[in-house]
Amino acid sequence: MQFQKPAGPNPTDRQRVLGKPTPRIDGPAKTTGTATYAYEFNDVAPNLAYGYILGAGVAKGRITSMDVAAAKKSAGVLDVVTYKNAGEVKNSDFNTAPLLAGPDVTHYHQAVAMVVAETFEQARAAASLIKVGYQKADGAYELAERKDSASVPKDDADTRTGDYETAFANAPVKVDVTYTTPAHAHAMMEPHATIALWEDGNLTLWSANQMIEWGKQSVATALGLDPSKVRMISPYIGGGFGGKLFIRADAVLAAIGARLTGRPVKVALQRPLVFNNTVHRPATIQRITLGAGEEGKLLAIGHENWSGNLEGGDAEQSPAATRPSYAAANRLAVTKLAVLDLPEGNAMRAPGDAPGSMTIEAAMDELAHELGLDPIELRAINDTQVHPESGKPFSRRKLMDCYREGASRFGWSKRSMEPGKVRDGDEWVGMGVASAIRGAPVMTSAARVSLRGDGSVLVETDMTDIGTGSYTILGQTAAEMLGVPLERVEVRLGDSNFPVSAGSGGQWGATSSTSGVYAACNQLRTAIANAVGVDANAATFADGRVSAGGEAFDLTEAGALTETGEVTFGGRGDEHEYFTFGAHFVELGVNAYTAEIRLRRMLAVCDAGRIFNPTSAKNQVMGGMTMGAGAALLEELVVDPRYGFFANHDLAQYEVPVHADIPQQEVIFLDGEDPLASPMKGSGVGELGICGPSAAIANAVFNATGIRVRDYPITMEKLLPRMPTV
Repeated sequence: MQFQKPAGPNPTDRQRVLGKPTPRIDGPAKTTGTATYAYEFNDVAPNLAYGYILGAGVAKGRITSMDVAAAKKSAGVLDVVTYKNAGEVKNSDFNTAPLLAGPDVTHYHQAVAMVVAETFEQARAAASLIKVGYQKADGAYELAERKDSASVPKDDADTRTGDYETAFANAPVKVDVTYTTPAHAHAMMEPHATIALWEDGNLTLWSANQMIEWGKQSVATALGLDPSKVRMISPYIGGGFGGKLFIRADAVLAAIGARLTGRPVKVALQRPLVFNNTVHRPATIQRITLGAGEEGKLLAIGHENWSGNLEGGDAEQSPAATRPSYAAANRLAVTKLAVLDLPEGNAMRAPGDAPGSMTIEAAMDELAHELGLDPIELRAINDTQVHPESGKPFSRRKLMDCYREGASRFGWSKRSMEPGKVRDGDEWVGMGVASAIRGAPVMTSAARVSLRGDGSVLVETDMTDIGTGSYTILGQTAAEMLGVPLERVEVRLGDSNFPVSAGSGGQWGATSSTSGVYAACNQLRTAIANAVGVDANAATFADGRVSAGGEAFDLTEAGALTETGEVTFGGRGDEHEYFTFGAHFVELGVNAYTAEIRLRRMLAVCDAGRIFNPTSAKNQVMGGMTMGAGAALLEELVVDPRYGFFANHDLAQYEVPVHADIPQQEVIFLDGEDPLASPMKGSGVGELGICGPSAAIANAVFNATGIRVRDYPITMEKLLPRMPTV
């Protein structure tokens, strides 16, 4: 089916299963340890061997020698993979740096070799015996030092509307501030891992990958295979956040190792390689300029962004957070990219929008303070129902409704307009707000839905579940459409033998994949109606029965039927812009003596049309809020400028928030539908939660202490010298 016009009345409107708070149907498997992750498929083939990857010891240079003799003689070793025996390994469109170095080295911990042995311990021990000689080259590792050499990427362009320079110069009230955000790691619990098996020239990979079809195609490209010869399986993924959108060295080297040894090979990246061998969110330098009239109306808004990446890599698109945000006739958005020799920068949860919201939403708070306006009032003055750049109306924008609801629930009226005035024991107390704005894209998605002879339903699609609740919402969709209880629906995901879905990423997964199941169920409803001899257009499906024209039949009377459906979204976006919106509220305390920051409570009020499962949607937003708190207060990949690598490359040194750091979190969803967004009348929320909370925290720190910290993360060292006198 092609979704080209607003969704009308349809079976999902009944909301008997869909839209109900529902525990994850995969929960029992995960809590009992029976959910099988990539590295755990130990029974798929006999005689599994183990691979251990050796990462490059320099960030830039050339391999001049490699002695693997001792490693090959080591106990249990089957072979050592290097660029000399691996054969040609091509780069796919999704990888900037080669996944196997040699002879050139592009970044630190780029894979230079992999030992394959009978046990993991034997492979690890042998890898330590490999002697690699390098000719080290000078590299660039710090964005600030390369800022002046940055240029506009060829696929990007400055965006200008009106006469920005004149409008800003003449504005009665101005804010001109520069913020920095450091590099961030995905820091997912499950490392990148793959098991590779060759059978009769066909390759099967059990791999932790968010996008099955992309992964299958990329492996085929890398190894010069026909894609039909590659199968990728990934039923469960222990976190990804964008770090598993694309194949990494584990997948390619496991396949090469299995080919060379004739044995199935399993590989997991050790934690330092997860940080340095894979991808990260690049650091940014962002200049925000806001010019306003004395009443608060924005006259000019500018967002300039600098980030770094390897040669040929993409820029972090931080101005994406500003483009749809607030009305202003005169606008400027500039993205510049510097070449750095750090590991590859690439997608991380809400790329562009997350770091961009950390700056534009903090700058709006600065402008509100300059004007003497409440920060929510300033946003209301500059709210817009049309996209400020394209001029198209938003399909649904209830941003100010989110603010009004949140202000009432949070007790915003108790906030002190003057910073540094509220004390509670040893803490200065402050409140902050920020907008959550994130695009709502969609992608073509397909599914196969089968009615079994016993009246149960099977859903199959290569969609993945990275902890987001895909199993449950797809099951709810099928149950609603076919009128069966959720417990009568089996959902199978993450196999390239299934129809191709949208995959998990970009906040498109839930909207697109449920629409694919919707399309397949529509076709299956027709097939069932025809099988029992009732009018498909008049048929009602409920309680395991189909009825029309005064007749009713149990679904078992239709026999076993299967339909594959696909949804495309041709024309969507021609007349409207599609986004999700929300408002973040934060209250925190800053210790008057030590400058320690303690979050007290966080609230997000969100609007994304129909919410498919409030329980999993709430979990998603809370997870984003937690990551936003980490970005504001803790997270920073520290670059060692001598050697060009991230020094804090494990979960002991890269600090992320834990439950005790945020004692109270609440998420509220506005009621309503967005029939323009999808057949399901809703959009995803997986990335909305991380857009804005970091700025809300920064704004609350200012409200508590009167101190602006524009270099994230906000730590006690940056506050102590300027703390209010006790």
